Amino acid sequence: MMLKQDHDLADLRIETPPVTLREIALDRLRRAIISGLFEPGQRLVERNLCEQMGVSRSVIREVIRHLESEGLVENVAKQGPTVARISWEDARQIYEIRLALEATAAADCARRADAAIKAKLATALDELDQTSKNQSPPAILDATLEFYKVMFEAGGHVIAWEIVNRLNGRISRLRVMTLSTRNRTVSGPARMREIFNAITDNDPEAAERACRSHIEEASEIARSLLLKEEL
Repeated sequence: MMLKQDHDLADLRIETPPVTLREIALDRLRRAIISGLFEPGQRLVERNLCEQMGVSRSVIREVIRHLESEGLVENVAKQGPTVARISWEDARQIYEIRLALEATAAADCARRADAAIKAKLATALDELDQTSKNQSPPAILDATLEFYKVMFEAGGHVIAWEIVNRLNGRISRLRVMTLSTRNRTVSGPARMREIFNAITDNDPEAAERACRSHIEEASEIARSLLLKEEL
């Protein structure tokens, strides 16, 4: 029997944490940067952002500090906060980290995946296919993130997922950039379906190969685009 004190303590639990104004502003500005609404090198003027987003300067400052920690914003001397640029060297390192972590996570997910995990991956992949047909980059990013989250956690790579998540802002910017190239909204999901098929077959070697092919293809597209910008 539950004691009264236990019942009262249970009532303290917040099942659905409220979304704060800061969290909403952070999500909106992060998406605006990732989508390219604010371009690399563009100054982020506090006064303008306050007016555009309808929030206080204290909220904007908190959001900018957080985005700095994600590598999406940088403080430039005599300019202040600006949208960070991604060089090919930065991108190369990000793809190398992805390759090391994602290939291993895919292989281990393939070893462990049961019917429930496969169903979750199938749902995320179906959503990715639909959003890709609709040419909706924000929805594509959300569906892609969900697929990888399930894959990493099912493979037992929770800490690795935390590392990838810290890089997710820059990873998403690179994804949006590569999605803008011809047929990437077709080839990207097709590569991910190869990963999915290998996982559903519980074939770790095939899952690792498919993951490597997917990342190497994206890396080559990013290399070509970024090196042109740096000329």
